[in-house]
Amino acid sequence: MAKTIPQSACPSAQPDMRDALVFGIINGTPTAPRVAYLRRDAVVPLADLPDLRGLQPGHVFRIAATCEQSGCVHFDSSQCALARRIATQLQPVVDTLPPCQIRAGCRWYAEQGAAICYRCPQVMTFATDDQPELTAAAMPAG
Repeated sequence: MAKTIPQSACPSAQPDMRDALVFGIINGTPTAPRVAYLRRDAVVPLADLPDLRGLQPGHVFRIAATCEQSGCVHFDSSQCALARRIATQLQPVVDTLPPCQIRAGCRWYAEQGAAICYRCPQVMTFATDDQPELTAAAMPAG
């Protein structure tokens, strides 16, 4: 069953956040993971997913949820600092806008525009040692 995309949606959410839903599946390789974006009618609440047999949802899926603003370590009083770091520190991995179903409500897109979308397919909520650039961009200031 499809779910409405939250406004001010965080596209790098944790599965326990408010209004969490899956909008992509992590694909690619360990050194070059990529998000395979779901069709609109396939964007689903986490509760509707099958058992992952011990895997963590954030290791398998890209999850969006309502932005927690000041409750998030990446929020800097008015904007998402994580989106800003990704847009400035990571190189684009696509040259056209991905077919993302959360863009209309995405906080990152609202703040960074298309520049973030060209980088978004490489963003994984849980970066590994094989992704030093993403790991560096994900580190909050201080």
